[in-house]
Parts: sequence; structure tokens; C-alpha cells
Amino acid sequence: MTIATTILHVVLEGVSSHKTPDVRAWLERHPRITFHFTPTSASWMNQVETWFGILTRGALRRGSVGSVNELIAKIELFTANWTIGATPFVWVKTADEILAKAVRRRPANFDSRH
Repeated sequence: MTIATTILHVVLEGVSSHKTPDVRAWLERHPRITFHFTPTSASWMNQVETWFGILTRGALRRGSVGSVNELIAKIELFTANWTIGATPFVWVKTADEILAKAVRRRPANFDSRH
């Protein structure tokens, strides 16, 4: 009888808290679990932030509203018009450019105590 090896792949943002010695040691003790880190600026949250920036520039900045209902109507109108011609967001950098930024190296003379 063969026992299937269960492997768990976890996708995380590349923040330093996921890469501490304690976390690395834990991962070494749990070899069936693998962490995959998204490159800097590549998370879905960045796409949400991009959308809110577009909304702000296109509908809200330098404007004024007299009520919450007017604000809601303004946002809904912008969103409806945006949706008509919407296209997916496209990465403008190559995978190599994104990965190079994600794997930044500290200079040899870097001293973290300062």
C-alpha cells in the first residue's frame, strides 16, 4: 500500500515577517508545506489600491458633494461608465523585472543596527 504525500502550498505576500528564522525553522520541521512569496507590488491588494486610485482621480478628487446619497450616486455613475469599456489590468513589467525588485540585495556594508 502506498501512502500519498500531502503537500500544502501557501501563497503569501513577500513581507519580512514570513521569512524570519523562526518561520524558516518551522518550515524545515514541516517539509510537506511550502511557502511561495508574491513579488513586491504584485498582490491582489495592489490591484484594489490601483482601482481606488482610478476612482478617486476620475470621480472624487476636486469635487464636492452635498450628501452621502450624492456621493454614492457619483461613485455608482463612474463605476457604471468604467465597466462599459473595462479591460483587465495588465502588468507593465516583465516577470524578470518584478522578480529582480522582489529579491533586492542589501549592500555588503549594510548594518541593520542603525
